[in-house]
Amino acid sequence: MAKPEKRRIEGGRVTPKGGTSATPSARYTPPVTRKQDMPSPTWVPVLMFALLGLGILVIVLNYVSLLPGGEVNNWYLVLGLVLILGGIITATQFR
Repeated sequence: MAKPEKRRIEGGRVTPKGGTSATPSARYTPPVTRKQDMPSPTWVPVLMFALLGLGILVIVLNYVSLLPGGEVNNWYLVLGLVLILGGIITATQFR
């Protein structure tokens, strides 16, 4: 039994050499800057540190009994933790 002959495919370039288009553009187009690649405004880290610091300050002043009410109050603790959480959420937006 005879083997079938292999087909020979001639190689070669299908597209013209030098890029994707046959005639390259002579104009320069700068890369587009996306909003997510740009640095953060100055107010983002300022707000982040202000929220973190204020939250810690509220918690410390609560336990030293220097806040209105004169005694340790759980609502001040919750307020301090919410402020700290706001600082952490703001930190995730920092680029």
